[in-house]
Amino acid sequence: MSTRYFGIASALSVCAVLGVAVAAQQPRITNGRMATHAAPANLAQAFGSLVRAQADVTWIGYSVPVTGDRTMCCWSNGSGTSDISGSFLSSDVPCCGACRIEPARDTATAIRQGNVPPEGGSRSAAPGPITLEGSRRMVVMFRVVDREVQRIRAFSEECELDAGGRQVAWLQDVRPAESIALLESLIGKETDRKDKVSKGAISAIGMHADPVAAATLVRLAREHGSPAIRGDAIFWVAQLAGEKAVGTITAAINNDPDTDVKKRAVFALSQLPKSEGVPLLIGVARQHANPAVRKQAMFWLGQSKDPRATEFFAEILK
Repeated sequence: MSTRYFGIASALSVCAVLGVAVAAQQPRITNGRMATHAAPANLAQAFGSLVRAQADVTWIGYSVPVTGDRTMCCWSNGSGTSDISGSFLSSDVPCCGACRIEPARDTATAIRQGNVPPEGGSRSAAPGPITLEGSRRMVVMFRVVDREVQRIRAFSEECELDAGGRQVAWLQDVRPAESIALLESLIGKETDRKDKVSKGAISAIGMHADPVAAATLVRLAREHGSPAIRGDAIFWVAQLAGEKAVGTITAAINNDPDTDVKKRAVFALSQLPKSEGVPLLIGVARQHANPAVRKQAMFWLGQSKDPRATEFFAEILK
């Protein structure tokens, strides 16, 4: 086989790899008008200019690598049973189906092995491809209304997204650290648990495969002025596991001035691996000064079905 043939074959192989990489950057958009924009030199500046330029309702999106084995997908019907994390789980339909990203009454579900808050999905869409492993990239979508971001949503890259006839501005080659900075800038200073922009921004940060994400979540959990934001950040810190996660969660339980944040931090302990979480929950249930916090720890110990929790309950019931 000639050297010339090998050269051509190698070139074709490189082109094929590049083609796959470019394709991975593109979302599976249906029922929408997509305009692709070159990689911005400064994401925040480019994003702000795009937002201010939109006279009509528009979606702006990009893709970034996702951490862990995550799948953010939609069910083709609005039914399902809710687990304690707020996710809607259904055995009737496969994942992923097509996701209707425009606001609707139907239900979409983002799952990290059963633990991510849901959004709205598509009732009539056909199921998309079913993967044996979680996605390696996610699509982050921003809904812009009256030149302001109204909602932030994240999906697995293989999910088909029904844009509801809206314009979609797609940004290529966004760097994860810049994405995290942009998302943090959209989190309100004083907000409540119904703020879809802040909640969407925190959950998207939590799914970034970048060390900046962990540092950002820890800072939000410790320093943000809103109890709702601190509580959401603590949940996502728990998904990181490790010493940094444990320290941040226990600090919130011991030091946060808001009881609801303390209770959400107790829930975050239940999300840690049982080898770490169960002993910490037992410690909180034994020793914490706040009765509501102790009660919350006991509740999650009961849900753990761990032998150590059973022994603890037997001990206190003697």
